[in-house]
Amino acid sequence: MKFEILGSGCANCEKLYALTAEVVRELGLDDAEVVKVQDYPTIMRYGVMATPALAVDGKVVLSGRVPGKAEVMSAVTTALAERG
Repeated sequence: MKFEILGSGCANCEKLYALTAEVVRELGLDDAEVVKVQDYPTIMRYGVMATPALAVDGKVVLSGRVPGKAEVMSAVTTALAERG
């Protein structure tokens, strides 16, 4: 799985990156990749108008704010379930 943190690298983007990495570790997703995407043309291709945003396997699941850990966990587990 690939988790992309979309944003400029601001403090909120860093918080979302840290939360996502923590959730990925807790779920034991050893093969998962957590990356920062700071390239504005790429962010725009996702249709994101407010950052930070979290995309899982190319699908934006959260955007415009820093969610709580429980919400990130829920987004990740939902993506896992959809993946099969």
